[in-house]
Amino acid sequence: MSKPYSLNELLIIAVAREIHDYENVILGVGLPTTAGALAKAMHAPNVTLMMESGIIDFEPLVPPNHIADAHACRGFSYATDLFSAFTMTYRGFVDVCFLGVAQIDKYGNLNTTVIGDYYKPKLRLPGSGGAADFISYAKRTVLTLRGGEFVEKLDYFTSPGYLDGGDARDRSGLFPKGSGPSMLITTKGIFRFDKNTKEMYLDQVHPGVSVDDIKKDVPWDLKISPDLKETPPPSDEEIDFIRRFAPGEAVGSGLMMELSMNYAIKKAQEREK
Repeated sequence: MSKPYSLNELLIIAVAREIHDYENVILGVGLPTTAGALAKAMHAPNVTLMMESGIIDFEPLVPPNHIADAHACRGFSYATDLFSAFTMTYRGFVDVCFLGVAQIDKYGNLNTTVIGDYYKPKLRLPGSGGAADFISYAKRTVLTLRGGEFVEKLDYFTSPGYLDGGDARDRSGLFPKGSGPSMLITTKGIFRFDKNTKEMYLDQVHPGVSVDDIKKDVPWDLKISPDLKETPPPSDEEIDFIRRFAPGEAVGSGLMMELSMNYAIKKAQEREK
């Protein structure tokens, strides 16, 4: 039995477990950097961690305040620029990236731009940033959802998952074959994408969470893996690392913007009724 932990901590640890040794990984500020630091400390010492701004092979010291926070590093191999970081992704040198979700549909397409009508929005979101580029060209993309929502149809199509499903992404000719979202990790469970239909299905539930709890959040008939598993609990070492490195993430303070966004969405929906 591990010590008590939050589902937010379990989400971070599940993300870290998706980082493999010797991979090249693009990390955003917040949860992804905490997960990258955990992976490098625990099971992937030779992983190359990269900031979107072009700081390459950095050694995390504390959580960064922005995408070019060199003061958050013990050191790094070299620094280039944003253009070069994106170009590395286009040329196939980025193995995995991590993206947060505001809205997601069953085929892993993302909205991080606006809730409601684009010209008369209920809520304006941060926009694409590098998300559309990274999910388009990284070899695989791990998605995280903490304050967003599952939807049948996106209010705005920001970043491409598997488009209309099936082979639509490969058939478009716009993306490297085999690229795209590999999984979605939430505070309730882990979802993957069917290799043929590319439709999202539930693969793992977190301890203490039921399938019904998860189905309530999903507006379509969510498919469940016949080999549904429970997410392995974190080790004490993993929990301790998060609480030392990013105590704010450990208690969920990194959720502030996402939860505020979720609250704003719900209030806007209530006004529509």
